[in-house]
Amino acid sequence: MTFVRRNPLQAAVGALLAVGLIVSAVIATTGPLQRSAVSCAPNYFGFQPGYNRYAYSYDARYGYGCPSTTTTAAPATTTTTQGPTPPVGNPDRNTEDGYCLAASDGGVFCFNDAFNGSMGGKPLNAPIVGADVSPSTPGNGYYLFAADGGVFAFGGANFYGSMGGKPLNKPVVGGAVAPDGGGYWVVASDGGIFAFGTARFFGSRGGQPLNAPIVGMTGLEPFGSGYWLVASDGGIFAYGAAFFYGSMGGKPLNKPVVGMDSAVDGLGYWFVASDGGIFAFGSAPFLGSMGGKPLNKPVVNMAATSTGRGYVLVATDGGVFCFGDQPFFGSTGSLRLNAPVVDIIP
Repeated sequence: MTFVRRNPLQAAVGALLAVGLIVSAVIATTGPLQRSAVSCAPNYFGFQPGYNRYAYSYDARYGYGCPSTTTTAAPATTTTTQGPTPPVGNPDRNTEDGYCLAASDGGVFCFNDAFNGSMGGKPLNAPIVGADVSPSTPGNGYYLFAADGGVFAFGGANFYGSMGGKPLNKPVVGGAVAPDGGGYWVVASDGGIFAFGTARFFGSRGGQPLNAPIVGMTGLEPFGSGYWLVASDGGIFAYGAAFFYGSMGGKPLNKPVVGMDSAVDGLGYWFVASDGGIFAFGSAPFLGSMGGKPLNKPVVNMAATSTGRGYVLVATDGGVFCFGDQPFFGSTGSLRLNAPVVDIIP
């Protein structure tokens, strides 16, 4: 019998060739890996996963997640499987793809966005004073906040508690949902803060002197690690990781401040006054206002687009005023309402 001794180099090369054949076979079977899409539909807004306002991907028309398409290459056939369509509704904080208006009687009016219910025509212990959207999966929900601290959840929004039926030193004036959708803050006119669910308490003005009452708040994006409170004189109070970028406190105002929203990067904010005046601080750009222009009814709040390059104002008659990249989808300005509009829901 004859024995053949192989060169070690030949053996190594042979092993590498064998591994290459196995890898090639796997690639041929599964197909190439695909990069995640920036948007599911080119005609709608979308952001790269991990980069948008809440650090998870969504299709701006249909909601969270994009329909997944998987192709499997077999020797004779190719099969394409279409994943389930994401839920239609209002699962994001983007006013640029639609918005809803909330009235003090709990009525909700939606334009290019999903209606998920309201308190209109139902008994309330106190009027609705604010609203916010639930950005949590599966979404399709929003909250209404009442002056007695009551909280009403609709659609996919979960109820985490409220101050309804509990003693308050001052009435509630608004609320804000935590970025993960797992909780919310409720704020009173004395600056008292009530935190529920995953919304963390970072401090308040409750029990401390104020030159003017608190009229609104907004959370720090994207992690909910702080919040700002704004007073009717334009004073600002920052808590947690939220920084102070300036205010109108102590400066003359034509009309009182009624609401605010934060910049996408968390490095600035806007105030809006009842005459439609806009005050921009930090990274928040000034893109126009209704200040000095005739209004049928006073402005009550504002909301910024997810790009930070636009915002929308809403008046008590449901009039809507759009600036920057915010599209106009409609309003109740020409309708007779049972109760005044108090807030806008992205």
